Amino acid sequence: MKVAVIGSNGQLGVDVCIALEKAGHSVTPLSHAEIEISDRASVTAVLQSIGPAAVVNTAAMHNVEQCEGDPVKAFAVNGIGTRNLAQSCEALGTYFLTISTDYVFDGAKAAPYIETDAPLPLNVYGNTKLSGEHFALTACREGAVLRVSGVYGSNPCRAKGGMNFVRMMLKLAAEKPELRVVDYEILTPTYTVDISNQIVKIVEARAPGLFHGTAQGACSWHEFASAIFEISGTKANLQKANLGEFSAKVARPTYSVLDNAALKAQGLDIMPDWRDGLTRYLALLQS
Repeated sequence: MKVAVIGSNGQLGVDVCIALEKAGHSVTPLSHAEIEISDRASVTAVLQSIGPAAVVNTAAMHNVEQCEGDPVKAFAVNGIGTRNLAQSCEALGTYFLTISTDYVFDGAKAAPYIETDAPLPLNVYGNTKLSGEHFALTACREGAVLRVSGVYGSNPCRAKGGMNFVRMMLKLAAEKPELRVVDYEILTPTYTVDISNQIVKIVEARAPGLFHGTAQGACSWHEFASAIFEISGTKANLQKANLGEFSAKVARPTYSVLDNAALKAQGLDIMPDWRDGLTRYLALLQS
């Protein structure tokens, strides 16, 4: 199958391209230099020239603080950009999968969210990603959305200065006598390689609709940091941060665990436990 991957040079996009190629698909990687998703003419021209059977969109404006400061640009990329891709895929008869986020929820449920739970974003990023979800599911009959959470991987995350939480914890453990991490924010850390393998499964099934695709289980950021040090054999003086110790510039959900209910219902869920993904990632870092 010929698959175009938007955002192919990003933290997730690189691994998506690798996973699709390993599965025997023909991949056309498209970075921002090759396609401007907020420009309908650019999207139409590029996708028409490629003629893909499927499009996977991993591109987004996902620095939460930058989105809050420039909501117009955030909507242009996360909302209108997704709409442009969905409309072009509909015109071409192409399957379309776009990546979304756990940040579409406010965290008040305090229990794993399923796809039928009503979203209520707390910030601009979550709202613009939610708008992209609606466009993907209404503008393309073969449109699909995959929500992810706590993403980390080997490839640099440009929105975070090339770092992720795992790398940052290992770096700080080597530099600081004490690390303080919150234990009142709950999530599911998910390895990009596992998300990418799940994307291949969904694309091959050409499954439309809304899906959650995170690792199994959940933990606090403090528990995540503790697991990083335990599995990697790193010595660190890890302490729990006090409530309100780190002031947040933008509101975020304190609970954003997702249940892959729709994938399970269709027999498509292949996501492992979050500790399994972390173990493989740390082994790669240490190799």
